[in-house]
Amino acid sequence: MFEYDPNRSANLARLVYKDGERRFILQPEKLQVGDQVVSDDSAPIRAGNALPIGKIPVGTEVHNVELIPGRGAQFVRTAGSAAVVVAREDEFIHLKMPSGEVRRIFKDCWATVGRLAGVERKLRKYGKAGIKRHMGIRPTVRGVAQNPSSHPHGGGEGRSGIGMPGPKTPWGKPTLGKKTRKRFHTDRYIVLRKKKR
Repeated sequence: MFEYDPNRSANLARLVYKDGERRFILQPEKLQVGDQVVSDDSAPIRAGNALPIGKIPVGTEVHNVELIPGRGAQFVRTAGSAAVVVAREDEFIHLKMPSGEVRRIFKDCWATVGRLAGVERKLRKYGKAGIKRHMGIRPTVRGVAQNPSSHPHGGGEGRSGIGMPGPKTPWGKPTLGKKTRKRFHTDRYIVLRKKKR
């Protein structure tokens, strides 16, 4: 059975174990009601099955990827996303992320086979402002439409631009393109940076 979760973009699949216990996983794309899902070192390569990434063949799409063995999944959990196993290197596996970045992952880390369901979520038309309000998103006022005391982009006579080399947040911090990455200790695992747009 598949269920909607308001706290994430991907839907959930409810599993029933042989002893009657019920658990949720993120719903893979080709998983059907009644299918069996296996989480084991020797699980077959089929959508929804979880196994160590070192045992997954090159060219396979995966999601729900661990960064550190035993910590739990941290990567590729958005609806419609998938990473691809592209190469093997000693105790590492090279994984091409949805962003285009190629990253080394320890071969003992676990991942789930297949792409996550919900590719069409980007195509959804909300139709009216009330739907966004139900989601907890309040109206947004553009910075250039505000007073200079309320926003760095504010002020000017009539229609005017932001009047500065780069855009800023209401608190004066640089935004849109400013690099905010601080996790330098994992940089050594990046083989190829993500492509610039």
